[in-house]
Amino acid sequence: MSDKYTAVWVSHTSITSFRACPRSYYLKHMYKDPKTGHKIKIMSAPLALGQAVHEALESLSVLKTNERFTVPLMNRFSDAWKKVTGKLGGFVDEDVELTYKRRGEEMMTKVYNHPGPISNLSVKITQDLPHFWLSEEEQIILCGKVDWLEYLEDTDSVHIIDFKTGKNQEDDKSLQLPIYHLLVHECQKRKVTKASYWYLAHSDELTEKTLPDLEEGRAQILEIARKIKLFRQLKKFDCPNGDEGCYACTPYERVLKGEGEFVGLDEYKADMYILPEIVREENTVDSVIL
Repeated sequence: MSDKYTAVWVSHTSITSFRACPRSYYLKHMYKDPKTGHKIKIMSAPLALGQAVHEALESLSVLKTNERFTVPLMNRFSDAWKKVTGKLGGFVDEDVELTYKRRGEEMMTKVYNHPGPISNLSVKITQDLPHFWLSEEEQIILCGKVDWLEYLEDTDSVHIIDFKTGKNQEDDKSLQLPIYHLLVHECQKRKVTKASYWYLAHSDELTEKTLPDLEEGRAQILEIARKIKLFRQLKKFDCPNGDEGCYACTPYERVLKGEGEFVGLDEYKADMYILPEIVREENTVDSVIL
């Protein structure tokens, strides 16, 4: 019998963590602090920037096209930034926070001046968290939220759009588009005919990507999901580097050792931490760009 509560749920984020390091997957997506019963999360400036920008833009997708800019976009961003200000966003230096906030404001200005698909009709999947049975027999569910779905009226189809706030382009080996293509295909009735990234930090235009094959993507994602399920059953989540750890799991191991500073709870009640060395590195790199 199918049971969503005991099924293994996988997403782009969890699959990416697992591919990087099974130990990282465990610490990010399964481990709970025995003292609080909460998951743990490490905040950083780039993560805070991405969170605020996505919240501001995604809030528009539930509105009709003629209502999207009745509230200034910069106001939406300012409200979202309040949730990541100071240590809540990994900031211990006001100048560094101002630098990141200005980057976000520049992105908002870019979208306002060149709204492109944001001003067009959109599709909103009714599920709070879009999901479907990747394999009901094997009790595996694929879930995830897509940033924006533009409705293409001429073809009665959907255009997948993902907002990017970092400086680097998405890795070609990423499974993000195959996962999103599957999710949108399975969770609403219209055909997906287009997919794009919007690199907000340096472009007014979308970067169109080749739409991945549905069945090839399904097979590839299911293969990884099966590995995740097996590792969960065996309770074996070792780092490929052994006890030395790797870039993906070491920051979380440091939090477990007590090296992180607790700064509060996120919206999902996860315990948020910052790591001094990571904060100092960001301050060194970014505080000179004013």
